Amino acid sequence: MSILIQQATILTMQDNESPFMGDIRIEGDRIVQIAGHIAVQPGDDVLDGRSKLAMPGLVNAHQHSPMSLLRGFSDDLKLMDWLDRKMLPAEARMTPEDIYWGAKLCIAEMIRSGTTAFADMYIHMNEIAEAVLETGIRASLTRGMVFMEEDGGRRLKEAVDLVQRWSGKANGRITTMFGPHSPYTCPVEPLREVIAMAVRDDIPLHIHLAETIEEVQKIHSRYNMTPTEYLVEAGMFEQTHVLLAHAVHLSASDVRRLKGMRGGVAHNPVSNLKLGCGIAPIEAMRTEGITVGLGTDGAGSATTLDMFEEIKAACWLQKLDYGDPTRLPAPDVLHMATRGSAKLLSVHDEVGMLAPGYKADLILIDLAKPHLQPIHNVESLVAYSVNGADVHTTIVDGQILMRDRKLLTLDEDELYREVNVRAKRIVEGI
Repeated sequence: MSILIQQATILTMQDNESPFMGDIRIEGDRIVQIAGHIAVQPGDDVLDGRSKLAMPGLVNAHQHSPMSLLRGFSDDLKLMDWLDRKMLPAEARMTPEDIYWGAKLCIAEMIRSGTTAFADMYIHMNEIAEAVLETGIRASLTRGMVFMEEDGGRRLKEAVDLVQRWSGKANGRITTMFGPHSPYTCPVEPLREVIAMAVRDDIPLHIHLAETIEEVQKIHSRYNMTPTEYLVEAGMFEQTHVLLAHAVHLSASDVRRLKGMRGGVAHNPVSNLKLGCGIAPIEAMRTEGITVGLGTDGAGSATTLDMFEEIKAACWLQKLDYGDPTRLPAPDVLHMATRGSAKLLSVHDEVGMLAPGYKADLILIDLAKPHLQPIHNVESLVAYSVNGADVHTTIVDGQILMRDRKLLTLDEDELYREVNVRAKRIVEGI
């Protein structure tokens, strides 16, 4: 299959390349040519790019996809109340089938708002993998592991099974990681066991870090360390790629300890704002050369999975935190949402920018709207004015998943019927 996008404004996200008008040819799952003009060939599916912006699809670097079933169920609560009183009781009622449909709801929202790849951590990951397989999106999947109570090794076995069963499937759209949940739910011995497995099998790690001040206090009382120091002492950063979610409460010395790490930090500004967690020291991390990407966290906390909202929030927070409007300018935050997040998922050699040889993961944004006119600076317009509803077309691995705002790999009517019945049952009485 070949696709030709004609006369779009193209933002490649390549270094030192300004937006320009041109054409993009896709053959199979890859971009094969980008030029000012490309001749139409027989069999081309021609997409009109006039009044549209072509850019890499956004990469959501931290998610809990089935939480879409719990959107708006537990708002305006402190994190531990949100977790203990609402999330955990509701999640305990979720069946594998619920998780499958929750993941599909999440994926539908992401495709509609321009996300083409995501990193997920949850349970019943086979069902989530099936949803990814069917819908055509790209994903890094992780079985979250909590080791505070004995489970006979079940969680660890499920994590290994996920890697063995799904890594590289769906033409490489599905990759996997090992997911010790967090410092405060993983005592040092099982944590070291997971790290050793990751090193042995060259599997990345995905873990929450220092999301709240309560976590920092808890780890300090147990070990007389910061959560970051705890992970360093466990050997997490010595030989493996690590995706750190949140990293809100890091001291200056914590940030220095992460310098040179493989992987990086998934910043989740909307969730952190909504739960009152704090402002992550993103500019300090970037100064130390730490890769920073963007994620939404689950819809149970963030409510929205629109990555364009994360882009805005990330910029605003750093500008506010430093009292300096020059912090985290538009090109830098767009790099975080594309190439930065792609590096966290270990797919940056093929995803995150538009270039011949790269995977055809891209979006078209409809610029013919009052809030997107006039166009003085494309990067600023995308960072500060675009929202997910402006995405016209979403392409992953060379397959059109949404065209003219219509989802092509999901039956939305069936999806909404399923999730509404299931969500009502899950939360009833909680």
